[in-house]
Amino acid sequence: MDRIVLAYSGGLDTSVAVPWLAAKYGAEIVCVTVDLGQGRELESVRERALAAGAIRAHVLDARQEFADKYILPALQAGAIYEGSYPLATALGRPLIAKKAVEIAGIEGTDVIAHGCTGKGNDQVRIEVSARALLPGVRIVAPAREWGMTRLQEIDYARERGVPVPVTAANPFSTDSNLWGRSIQCGVLEDAWVEPPAGVYTLTKGPLECPDAPAYLELQFEAGVPVAVNGIAMPFMDLIASVGTIAGAHGVGRIDMVENRLVGIKSREVYEAPAAVVLHMAHRELESFVSPRDLSRMTQEMAVRYADMVYNGLWYSPVREAMDAFIAKVQERVTGVIRVRLFKGTAHVVGRRSPHALYDQALATYVEGDSFDHGAAAGFVKIFGLPVETAARNRGLADQPENLKKAN
Repeated sequence: MDRIVLAYSGGLDTSVAVPWLAAKYGAEIVCVTVDLGQGRELESVRERALAAGAIRAHVLDARQEFADKYILPALQAGAIYEGSYPLATALGRPLIAKKAVEIAGIEGTDVIAHGCTGKGNDQVRIEVSARALLPGVRIVAPAREWGMTRLQEIDYARERGVPVPVTAANPFSTDSNLWGRSIQCGVLEDAWVEPPAGVYTLTKGPLECPDAPAYLELQFEAGVPVAVNGIAMPFMDLIASVGTIAGAHGVGRIDMVENRLVGIKSREVYEAPAAVVLHMAHRELESFVSPRDLSRMTQEMAVRYADMVYNGLWYSPVREAMDAFIAKVQERVTGVIRVRLFKGTAHVVGRRSPHALYDQALATYVEGDSFDHGAAAGFVKIFGLPVETAARNRGLADQPENLKKAN
């Protein structure tokens, strides 16, 4: 192979991968970095790639596409893996694979490399996505081959003058985008150890939060968040605004042991202030305007959708079909949800929608009650008839034979 396109994050694994790939395969290395909202992490990424030995380094701004085509569908689907993880990293991987395939076409190669390890989920997400977009693509995964620990990688980079953003004293592996941030490795691998305060950058600790609560009024139109506290803004900007406010009040820290696709349990720490609040608000509004059976169906589909994203199956016919169903549900998800933020907690405290199925006249216990109480007795009797019939049958079976004849 003459040229390899490397999905380059600028982290330890991909920085080491540049000289390693060049040495092993005698190939030119072209790096592609996709801006999904990493922020400061991208300030010097092109320079780091070139310093590591890449012949070219593409940095692509895909933030808008990420927000509109990946985050929004997952938000509308209620996709939260195992009840806690809002899938920030998992949602970014198929888009990174897409951009790597596009650059491979421009560079005239069908070889793509990534820095994912052999026991991580991202190897599946990137490789399955790349094959869906470019059947027959050749994939190289150096971190599955070189057998180095993270400390050995740091030494490897130092010996070759490759700049890397970690040290033996700060061995954490992080990934950030618009939807959240993940932190791994180091002391976090011990599931008993509380995450050090220093691993968090998007959220404040409870003691640092304001002593007064904050309120967010989140407006949705057909399932799309369109305004915060009455101020309209594009979805990408809204994510940033909600994340800043929620993070300042300590909302969005997630510490969980999740089930990885490769069959192991892994301790994961995430920060996702915007995702936590927006999922909460969307879920509440969708429930507010949906009948019970539809709500149950969307809840079941949310689990399936989250599993599909987590497992790297974004470019699948199943997702396209599920998106069509979800889009139909969103037609009525219009209204405003009020959320209270206070010292690391977030609670829905108000709901309003023109499509609300909540009818105060039916629900009230004071003057104005329009519920037909007289109909309740017959409803309860018929509703409970199967239980009563079964109970009568069991009771008869337990009676002595002479009583059965009398009955």
